[in-house]
Amino acid sequence: MPDTDTETIESDLPPRTPSLFTRWWFRLLLLCLVVGGAIAAWKTQQQPTSPAAAKPGTKAPSLPTPVFVVPARKGDMNLYLTGLGSVTPLNTVLVRSRVDGQLMTVHFREGQTITKGSLLAVIDPRPFQVLLTQAEGQMARDREQLNNARMDLERYRLLWKQDSIPQQQLDTQEALVRQYEGAVKVDQGQIDSAKLQLTYSRITAPLSGRIGLRLVDPGNMVHASDAGGLLTITQMQPMAVLFPLPEDNLPKVLHKMQGGRLTVVEAFDREMKQNLASGQLATVDNQIDPATGTVKLKATFANRANELFPNQFVNARLLLEVKKDAVIVPSAALQRSPQGAFAFVLKPDKTVAMRPVKIGISQGGETSILEGVEAGEQVVVDGAERLREGSKVEVKEREQRSKGGAKGPGEKRR
Repeated sequence: MPDTDTETIESDLPPRTPSLFTRWWFRLLLLCLVVGGAIAAWKTQQQPTSPAAAKPGTKAPSLPTPVFVVPARKGDMNLYLTGLGSVTPLNTVLVRSRVDGQLMTVHFREGQTITKGSLLAVIDPRPFQVLLTQAEGQMARDREQLNNARMDLERYRLLWKQDSIPQQQLDTQEALVRQYEGAVKVDQGQIDSAKLQLTYSRITAPLSGRIGLRLVDPGNMVHASDAGGLLTITQMQPMAVLFPLPEDNLPKVLHKMQGGRLTVVEAFDREMKQNLASGQLATVDNQIDPATGTVKLKATFANRANELFPNQFVNARLLLEVKKDAVIVPSAALQRSPQGAFAFVLKPDKTVAMRPVKIGISQGGETSILEGVEAGEQVVVDGAERLREGSKVEVKEREQRSKGGAKGPGEKRR
C-alpha cells in the first residue's frame, strides 16, 4: 500500500520554519515604511496652510505681470528707400602734357585744393621760343615779298591799259601776288602754332578741385603720348552719389520727380548711424539692369565741408513720402499671430486688451498704425510674450538713460 507509506513518511518530517535571511529582509522593509511615514507627516506639519488649500476648488490668485509701456503718439512718418551707393565725383581729370619736353618746375602740393586756371607745372619753353622766332622771321620775309609783288602788279596793270605789255604777263603777276599771300598765311599759322606750343609749356588746372599724388618729378622728360600723366584733379564740390533701387520702386520715384519737385537724399555711413550729408536727387538712369533688377539713381551733394570722398561707400536714403499726423508706436509693441498683427493696450484697471492693428510705414524702429490704436493709448513694448487677453500687469519704469546715453523705448522724445 504505497499511499499509506507516503503519508506516514511526510507526517514524520519536522515542520518548516522561515530562514534567517527571510526574517532579516522583512524587518528591514518594515523599518523603512515606518521612517518614511514619519518624514511625510513632519513635512505636512511644516507647510503653511493657504486660503486656497483650506477651500477645495478655489484657484490661487495670479501675480501681475511686469511690463513696460509707451504712449502712442501723433507725428509725421517718413517713408524712405535705401540703397548702397558709391560717391562719384562729377569731374575727374588726368592732367597730361600736351607737348614734349623736360619738366622744369611744379607749382602744386599733393592734396592741395586749387582753382581753375592755376599754374601747375612748367615745361622747358626754350625750344618753342626758338620755333616762334623762326616763324616770325619767315613771316617778315614773305610779307615783304608780297608787298613788292603787289607794287609790280599795279605797274603791270597800268602798262597793260597802255597796251605796252601782253595780258599773259599781267596774269602771271597776279598769280605771284596770290602765291605770296598764301605763303604769308602759312607763316601766320606757324607763328600761331609756336605760340600755342609755348602756351602749352605752362600747364594750368582745367577745373577746380583737389590734387592727388604727384606722378612725375621735376627733371624728367615728358611726352604728349605718356599714358600716366602728371597728376589727377578731382572735383570735390559738388559731389555725386550713385545708388541702385529695386525696379518695383521706379514708378513711385518717377512720380515724385514729376513737376520739378525736389526729392531729398541723405548719405549715411555703412552702419546707418551717422548722417554724412544731405542732397537732392538729380536723375534716374535710362535703363534697368536685367542682371540685378535694379535701376541706378544719381544724387548731388554740395559737399562744402568735404563730408563725402570719391569712391566712398555710403547708404543713400531717399525720402519718398511723408505721412502727416500718423499714429506712431515703437515696432517692439507689435506682435504677430496667424490672424495678423496685434498689440497689447493698457486699460485703466491695470489689465491689457489684445488689439488687432493695421500696420503702415515702418522706419527707424517705429511703425505707423492705420487702425487699432489711438494716440495717447499705452502699448506694451516689453513683456508681451507672457500676456493674454485680460492679463493683469504691473507697469515698470524704464531707466532714463543707460551709461552709453541710449534712450529706452519708453522714454519720450525731445
